[in-house]
Amino acid sequence: MTNIEELALKIEELRSLMQELMKEKDNLIHPEVITASQNLDDLLNEYNELLDKTK
Repeated sequence: MTNIEELALKIEELRSLMQELMKEKDNLIHPEVITASQNLDDLLNEYNELLDKTK
C-alpha cells in the first residue's frame, strides 16, 4: 500500500470518527470535535502535498 493510499484510509477513518463525535456531542465547538477536525485538516494537507509531489 502506498503512502497516499494509507493516508486516504486514515482520512476516511478520521472523517467517520469526527461525524460520530459531532452526533454524540451535538456541538460543533466541543473540544473533541475541534481536535478531530484539526487532525483531519493536517491529514488532508499532507495528502495534498503528496499528490502535488507525484505530478
